Amino acid sequence: MPVKIRLARHGRKARPIYHIVVADSRAPRDGKYIEKLGLYNPNTNPATIDLEFDKALDWLLKGAQPTDTCRSLLSKRGVLMKKHLLEGVKKGAFSQEEGEKRFETWLKDKESKLQSEVDKLAKDKQAGLKATLDREAKVNQERAAELAKKKAEAEKPEAVSEPVADEAAEEEVQGTAEVVEAESKEE
Repeated sequence: MPVKIRLARHGRKARPIYHIVVADSRAPRDGKYIEKLGLYNPNTNPATIDLEFDKALDWLLKGAQPTDTCRSLLSKRGVLMKKHLLEGVKKGAFSQEEGEKRFETWLKDKESKLQSEVDKLAKDKQAGLKATLDREAKVNQERAAELAKKKAEAEKPEAVSEPVADEAAEEEVQGTAEVVEAESKEE
C-alpha cells in the first residue's frame, strides 16, 4: 500500500485550512486517512503550521512519501533535517550526540529567522498605521483651515453687504423714481 503524507482541505470557500494527513495514495483528497499529523493555515502571515513532529518523523522513517507541498512544510519544521541527520548517524558519519547538536543549532537559526520575520511584519504594520494616521491628521488640518477660511469669508460679506445692499436699494429707488417721472412727463 503506497502511503503519502499530504494535505486534506477544510475550511470555507476562499479561506482554506488544511489537515496534514497520512493517507493511502488511492484515497480521495478529503476522504479516508490513516492518521492526522497536524494543521496548516495559509491565511495567516506568516503561515501557521502545527505539526506533531515525532509522528511525522516516524512516518517518514517508515517510508511514507510527502507531496511537494507537504515536503516544503516538513522541511520548514525541520522533520526532513532530522531524518537526514538520523540517516547520517545510522551510516556512521557522526554520533547521535553530534546529530542532536547539529539539529539544535539548525532549529535555533530557523526560529530566529522566523521571529525576525514576524517582528519585521509587526514593525511594518505599525509604520503603516502611523503613516495612515499622519495622512488623516494632515487631511483634517487642511479641512479645518478650509472651513475656517469659509467662515471668515462668510462673516466679512455680511458686514460689508449691508451698506452695499442699502446703496443698491437707494439706486433702485432713484432709478424707479426717474422712470416714474419720465412716464408722467410723457403722458
